[in-house]
Amino acid sequence: MSHLHQLRTENLCLDYGTGQVVQDLTLAIPTGGITAIVGANGCGKSTLLRGMARLMRPSSGTVLLDGKDVHAQHSRQVARQLGILPQSPVAPEGIMVADLVARGRYPHQNWLHRDEAQDAQAVQAALAVTGTAELAQRPVDSLSGGQRQRVWVAMALAQDPGILLLDEPTTFLDVSHQLDVLDLLADLNRTSGTTVVMVLHDLNLAARYADHLVVLRDGQVLTHGAPAEVVTPEVVAEAFALTCQVIEDPVTRTPMVVPISRHRSTAPAPETATAPPAGDALDPKEIHS
Repeated sequence: MSHLHQLRTENLCLDYGTGQVVQDLTLAIPTGGITAIVGANGCGKSTLLRGMARLMRPSSGTVLLDGKDVHAQHSRQVARQLGILPQSPVAPEGIMVADLVARGRYPHQNWLHRDEAQDAQAVQAALAVTGTAELAQRPVDSLSGGQRQRVWVAMALAQDPGILLLDEPTTFLDVSHQLDVLDLLADLNRTSGTTVVMVLHDLNLAARYADHLVVLRDGQVLTHGAPAEVVTPEVVAEAFALTCQVIEDPVTRTPMVVPISRHRSTAPAPETATAPPAGDALDPKEIHS
């Protein structure tokens, strides 16, 4: 793994020609940690990630990678340092898993030089880390959603970037596969020191897995910091227009948001069962008879 890289934005403005989506945003991504970008739909999360990934040119402001404007650097050089997994990527029809993962090596190749042994080693390592080695000779189209997402992560790892940007990597996955992917990214961060930046919709998963949360509201940073500092009823109300309680996750001890529904009573249901007389214990068998 190459040395740790620094990524930050300065007065960044991004738009699609119909008005600014990200407005005058200045943010430094903590190096070597896991950062989750959260916020309500339409607040600019994916747009910010695309801007940091060099997929959008700012209308003003800059994205700096190791202190240099990413748009002033060669694309191949940036790709060696910065990996991106977009939302719902599409693989070429009929491509095999090993061939897709090998495409992650493109930034390290040129027409004058190609280290085939190093490329093969990087691909095999990425397949092994993501638990997809047994899928190497299968068509990507034949995989389940969870398997496919792991393969895309493997391709990003084969690229060997110091910073990995992921746009909603758990989209369309059931809860078990969501945890699989997030566990994989957490393990990657711990073992290699790769800086991970991901957009997540689930605030509780973001608080569970991230070291640092960035909360966006209307294209600007509302607040950022450690989950225990950021996830409060006041922040959730302002960012998501949601009334909630924040409790401690009984498994991870991280903040956990419990929404207070607008449409259903939160009062306890009236008791319908008659309590047993004092001194009479219930036999467990009778409970299920």
